[in-house]
Amino acid sequence: MTTDSIAGRAGRLTGAWRVAWTVVTICAVQGAVCGLAVLPVMLLWSRLIGWQGPGPATRLLVFSLMVAPSYVLFALFLMGLSPLATKLTGWRTPPRADMRIADLDWPLLDWVRYMVAIHIVRFFAGTLFRGSPLWTAYLRLNGARLGRRVYVNSLAVSDHSQLIFEDDVVIGSDVHVSGHTVEGGLVKTAPVRLGDRVTIGLGTVVNIDVEAGPDCQIGALSLVPKHSRLDGGAVYVGIPVARLTSPAAPGRPPADRPCS
Repeated sequence: MTTDSIAGRAGRLTGAWRVAWTVVTICAVQGAVCGLAVLPVMLLWSRLIGWQGPGPATRLLVFSLMVAPSYVLFALFLMGLSPLATKLTGWRTPPRADMRIADLDWPLLDWVRYMVAIHIVRFFAGTLFRGSPLWTAYLRLNGARLGRRVYVNSLAVSDHSQLIFEDDVVIGSDVHVSGHTVEGGLVKTAPVRLGDRVTIGLGTVVNIDVEAGPDCQIGALSLVPKHSRLDGGAVYVGIPVARLTSPAAPGRPPADRPCS
């Protein structure tokens, strides 16, 4: 057996062990988070089940009315406990990294565990709270650097630790903002920075390493390529986005230019 084959086998065993440990820790941590989040609901229902009430019909009515509030209570605790768990474990998207998928290094696997935690909260709580101050609070707790009066009405916002939104930023429905991209077997990460009063229209995709100046507006269903720099006070639309200028004279189409 050659040295290269021994090294290759050792590398595969190391990768398999790392993947196995990642799966175990995901199950353990997320199981604990969900279990603790459902605990207040179980305590509430243990009291309700023991309540006799005026009669069976009244108990049935009260039980039915408490189902939806119980789910809301679980979702609220989940949004508080999940960021605490990712902070304690150090699971984050590493800044400005190029992570080779085949290597299965720990920064990559930490990123995977961070994304799993985000997805679980998105699935169980996102539909209820997106676009509300509570959703903004969750994003902030989970690593996003958000200013005042930021509203995010989208569940396709990931890599929270790579998001930097200044005051009065509004993210429309189904906008995709991500701090990572996958290219040629590499996971590449970089922050997304939005200045004061930036508005992004529904269905728009914003790639990594994008910076938008104050009062910039990005139209619906647009694509902002990676490494783009958008001027403040301007309006951008299209695939890829181009800056709109003032209306042209009659009979002449308006001029535009691609973003830098």
